[in-house]
Amino acid sequence: MVNRTGVATTLATDDLQTIWTAMNPASTFEPWLSRWQLEPDGAVIVTPSARLLPVIRSGGPAMLKIASDRSERAASLLLRWWDGGGAARVLANEGDALLLERATGQRSLTMMATESEDDAATVVLCDVLEQLHRPRRRPTPTLDWLDEWFGDLWPGQADADGWIRKAARIARELLDDPRESVTLHGDIHHGNVLDFDTRGWLAIDPKHLWGERGFDYAPLFANPDKANPALFIGRSRERFRRRVDLVTEHAGIERDRLLCWIMAWSGLSATWIAADHGNVAIDKALFELAAEALITQ
Repeated sequence: MVNRTGVATTLATDDLQTIWTAMNPASTFEPWLSRWQLEPDGAVIVTPSARLLPVIRSGGPAMLKIASDRSERAASLLLRWWDGGGAARVLANEGDALLLERATGQRSLTMMATESEDDAATVVLCDVLEQLHRPRRRPTPTLDWLDEWFGDLWPGQADADGWIRKAARIARELLDDPRESVTLHGDIHHGNVLDFDTRGWLAIDPKHLWGERGFDYAPLFANPDKANPALFIGRSRERFRRRVDLVTEHAGIERDRLLCWIMAWSGLSATWIAADHGNVAIDKALFELAAEALITQ
């Protein structure tokens, strides 16, 4: 099983890859390979919510993605609406199939964060979000409300020391007084913003949301630790405080409100992870760092 944060729990991604490859040959992609005149250009990639195949289209690299759940299907609407502004450009879309431009650059925000360039990586994430939050002339697609997304947090899971219940109360206060509502990515972090070479840094895998823009900055604080719990970057008090300063400066968000969104997001993420019997230690650590920063300016 996989929670809504994209963290595999019961089955690891490697296990999913092995099982799916054995049960589903690459011919699954065949209808789209023929229809869009694509050539396979790499191994099949399996995630909890999609199957992907690197391909060549008209001599250039692309990524063919077959969605397997509602959120992935809905995300294509938002990617088309962004039309390549801050996110990967959609080249073709029909039903569950999505053809995207492919990231071919060699840079990695995770590597930057682990190699003493975390400030630069954080600024990149802020710059990408700024592009995604800009208004467009086109009508906004129908999106899920952020309030609905937090539904799993109500009334707050019965955790031993009450921190998730506190996160739920903070979330309710934020959602009852929304500010600067925009189209949201919903899961911006170091693994969801890739190097597209001459096109620069672009986002992938949005969550199809509408709500306060401040929320969109919260997930980045938990990474790259969530992708690799052996790392201790987002949970470092010094690094956490530095990221808060950078985000408030570059995003123009009130510091205390950003900290509250981090606390709210940590509770929601922990609720999803706990439902799959996962470890919520990273989310709890982020909640505590944000709570501490609120009272020690």
